[in-house]
Amino acid sequence: MSDDAIVSVTPEIALDEGYTYAGGLGVLEGDKFYAAARLGLNYYVLTLLYREGYVDYELGPDGTPLPKPQPQPADLLNRLRKCCELEVKLKGERVSVAAHVYTKGKASVVFFEPLSPEWATSLTSRLFIERGVEEKFYKYVLLARASAEYIKSQIGVDSVRYIDLQEAYTAFLPLVLRLPGRYRLIIHTPGPWGHPSFPRGLFEQEFGYKMIEDKIVLTTLGAIMSSELIMVSAKHFDVMKRVIPHLIEKARFVTNGIDLERWMHPGLRERFEKGELNPENFALAKSEARANLVRLINSRKPLAVSQEQMIAVWARRMTKYKRPYFVTRLVEEARDNVVFVLGGKAHPDDKEGLQFMREFKELERKYSNVVYFHDYDVQKAKTLIAGGDLLLFTPFSGWEASGTSFMKAAVNGTVPVASRDGAAVEMIVDGVNGWLFGQDIRDLVDFGRDPRVAEVDRVEYEELKTKFLKALDLYSSDREGFQTIALNSLLTFAPVVDMKRVLREYYPDLVK
Repeated sequence: MSDDAIVSVTPEIALDEGYTYAGGLGVLEGDKFYAAARLGLNYYVLTLLYREGYVDYELGPDGTPLPKPQPQPADLLNRLRKCCELEVKLKGERVSVAAHVYTKGKASVVFFEPLSPEWATSLTSRLFIERGVEEKFYKYVLLARASAEYIKSQIGVDSVRYIDLQEAYTAFLPLVLRLPGRYRLIIHTPGPWGHPSFPRGLFEQEFGYKMIEDKIVLTTLGAIMSSELIMVSAKHFDVMKRVIPHLIEKARFVTNGIDLERWMHPGLRERFEKGELNPENFALAKSEARANLVRLINSRKPLAVSQEQMIAVWARRMTKYKRPYFVTRLVEEARDNVVFVLGGKAHPDDKEGLQFMREFKELERKYSNVVYFHDYDVQKAKTLIAGGDLLLFTPFSGWEASGTSFMKAAVNGTVPVASRDGAAVEMIVDGVNGWLFGQDIRDLVDFGRDPRVAEVDRVEYEELKTKFLKALDLYSSDREGFQTIALNSLLTFAPVVDMKRVLREYYPDLVK
């Protein structure tokens, strides 16, 4: 294994401790880190330390989500080792930055924390929560400047083989540290929230550059200064041809995956790795995972879950394009002989997402067979995804870059029912290892204005309901047939979604 250093710069990462993530990007970067550590890679993740985390919620008497900070727990802070202090310039002032390191094997996550002056310390209080455009700009310039200093002083520029910029917020780094040929921009979403822009004046003020455009789009900036763009599924690559046609010549895709050791139930993984998985021991391990989920359900709501009831899971970041309103209708219209386990939270500025949280809480209050985890996190996700019988994956087609929840479900024999989006179209064979519904739209349909949205939703909900009822009927009347599809899910997904495959495609000269 080569000792060339790999650097991944990201605004978030989900470790098994702490609250330094908001959603799928953070979980993906955590999976890469753990897999890279086991492979013995010289792997560095550079990010920010958010003392107040992302966001937690209390639900008011009427179900209204009340946001609050999410202080980092001792189990994360105690794992960190302060390796050094860096000095960077920001707003023309000297800023002192501590580098806290979380290590596993030869892999490290480096969390940067500004120590002084006082205005700088507030920049990294919360993840993805800022008081305005200028604060957001300087938060990510800080990440760039601290990353540049750490690479120069602690890793060594000559040792670095790759610098992967995760999402556009990291695209300031090539302005600060010029290393032609070593940067790659990884695009994780086609959605506009992943392609932020900042006023030209801020760039002139901070860097002295007099840009041509009034608004500088970070995706364009990062793409121009990188040797390669990488999308995260085949369909995502196809959709992005219509979003950034002027940049697509330097692009390719690497379909996302997951860390099997992190996400696969131990009983299933052990038998799979030994080649000993069969219907009997699969059913035994699956019953253990289900029992763990039932215990978690009962910690939240007393609920007698019988073996005759299928457990259906919908759990992810709460935002409109993921169509949580599909599952609210399913609960109302198809709730016999099934337990619905719901999970997810919204960004505090996402009013529609907050309303979906209220609706999920109301469903939990209204129906005995519904439980909602508004405090959904990595640890709960492991239990929900492994213990369920069916996972609902419902994004509006064209908007999900990859998705990994259905991968995590499938490798645990939790059968995915998925819209034709993201990487689902690469991996699910309808009726064989899961079910697919809806159109395969290769365009970014505007949710707010496009008149097609209502009709697409109407047709696709009915198809989802049909597939859901088909799965429920199979579970109820032919358990062996349902188990065959569940086992097919595991056996077909596990070799393909293994994070080792992903790292091999990202770093073919370093991972054999």
